[in-house]
Amino acid sequence: MEQNINSYKSMAPKNIAVVGSSGAIGKALMRQLAAIYPDANIYTFSRSDPKEYFENIFHTKIKYESEITIESAAMKASELSSLDMVIVATGILHDEVFMPEKSMKDLSAEKFIHLYSVNAVLPAIIAKHFVPRLNKKKRSVFATLSARVGSISDNEIGGWYSYRASKSALNMIIKNVAIETARKNKQAIIVGLHPGTVASYLSEPFQSNVPKEKLFTPEFSARKLIEVLEKLTPGNSGKCFAWDGKEIEP
Repeated sequence: MEQNINSYKSMAPKNIAVVGSSGAIGKALMRQLAAIYPDANIYTFSRSDPKEYFENIFHTKIKYESEITIESAAMKASELSSLDMVIVATGILHDEVFMPEKSMKDLSAEKFIHLYSVNAVLPAIIAKHFVPRLNKKKRSVFATLSARVGSISDNEIGGWYSYRASKSALNMIIKNVAIETARKNKQAIIVGLHPGTVASYLSEPFQSNVPKEKLFTPEFSARKLIEVLEKLTPGNSGKCFAWDGKEIEP
């Protein structure tokens, strides 16, 4: 593990952006990236201010429902130089109003629209403004958190209609962005990442069903995701990878 991190360190990304840095995984990624790349400029964006600060992190509040603020965020992050790494750590499974569906009787248009908006539309709009600003002179990465349950071939138990569908849509968006980006930026890598089941607000109602050894801390998941990013090449662009580096089939 340490060897993988060190080899990735040698690539020395100088300009990094993390969108969704106030969530459990986003915050863990922010901390570890700041430690691994102390000489890099790390731009973080979220609805709220972080409760901790690092010398090389520059935080800005963002309104996810406003494309203008997303575009401004991309401009701010790339103002001094193009981006070497962008990680989108936004997403929703449930909130105070909506819970995952157990059967068709739980379906509602409002729930589908809400989850699609957060899990598919938002990452697409972020990609629209951040991906064109990726470094074209060397390897660069745009990664967004997806989920294994977005895999159609992996679905064996059903349920969670809107969440599964929104993540499947996100995986298609990732594929589309990868194909288009490759025409102009041969060294760019566009991927989805499955972080595993992480102890967070998102998974809290379902943790009792998860074996202890498969419930990860945000720090563990973030570290594994960085290891995955270290190994990827442009040939992997358009795909989705789990925390252990294994490709997730569509």
